[in-house]
Amino acid sequence: QVQLVESGGGLVQPGGSLGLSCVASGTKFMINARGWYRQAPGKERELVAQITRAGSTYYVDSVKGRFTISRDNAKNTVYLQMNSLKPEDTAVYLCYVDEMSSRVVRYWGQGTQVTVSS
Repeated sequence: QVQLVESGGGLVQPGGSLGLSCVASGTKFMINARGWYRQAPGKERELVAQITRAGSTYYVDSVKGRFTISRDNAKNTVYLQMNSLKPEDTAVYLCYVDEMSSRVVRYWGQGTQVTVSS
């Protein structure tokens, strides 16, 4: 079955940087898109960034200019580089892949905690 394993979360001071990775295994069909959501306590899950098969990217307004999403198809991995982190970036970050066979199926990682605090 498809599994996604995230790594790279942790505690960082405001203004600092973190890099997240998400390795997918077990995928058999074309990956239509990969990306990252985040969920903070008491808030709805929010799409942070996405990269499509064609390489188009999306960022939520609050992270534009600070976060960069990238991928390595050979490694079946998506990355999220987060710079100039703010306390409001604190959340569990979850990666996903959209695998496309006869229909699009989304698979999720287990999440990794990012805490921005002094």
